[in-house]
Amino acid sequence: MPKIIGDSLPEHRARVRAKVFDALRNQLYERGFDAITLAGVAAEAGVGRTAMYNHFPDKEHLLVAFVEHEAADYVERLRAELSATTDPVQRLATFVRLQLRTLADYHLPPGSTLASALAPASYRRVAAHADPITEQLRAALLDGVRSGRLPRQDPDIVVPMIMAALGARQVVDVPPEQLEDAIASAVSFVLRAVGVDQAAPD
Repeated sequence: MPKIIGDSLPEHRARVRAKVFDALRNQLYERGFDAITLAGVAAEAGVGRTAMYNHFPDKEHLLVAFVEHEAADYVERLRAELSATTDPVQRLATFVRLQLRTLADYHLPPGSTLASALAPASYRRVAAHADPITEQLRAALLDGVRSGRLPRQDPDIVVPMIMAALGARQVVDVPPEQLEDAIASAVSFVLRAVGVDQAAPD
């Protein structure tokens, strides 16, 4: 019988999943999704193959579980960061910076590639995690309009356009020393796109 990590079976399962997700995160960064195998992730995590398959029967289940875990953590962090200011323009800028820094840190396949890699039901589960993220953007945009900081605009059009722009890997696929300048340029671009007068004082 495999050794239990922690004081209980639920704690053991949580710790195994954490180790597996850490290994997967490293491999996504170093290799990209297509080169990853369950056996390779199990080896890096120090988890036996049998235990690995008990948790994740295939690569698709592993990716979906990982995205769900990361998305939950990210939404919590996003809400905390955005709640630090009531200014809608600053919230928009914070949203753009966090999205791009997260994009720079992770090497998940882009949407169209991910859709072809996963079964439709699995892809819908992954895509659903974008909803609470885009709602934060929508709220900041609407607050900006209500406060008069932004011109009136249709969030059903503007929000998906901003999210599409922030999903472009070319923005963050730059040498590390250029990343902050690239993000600053992207923040300026998005703020101009929604009508912020950046010549005016905040």
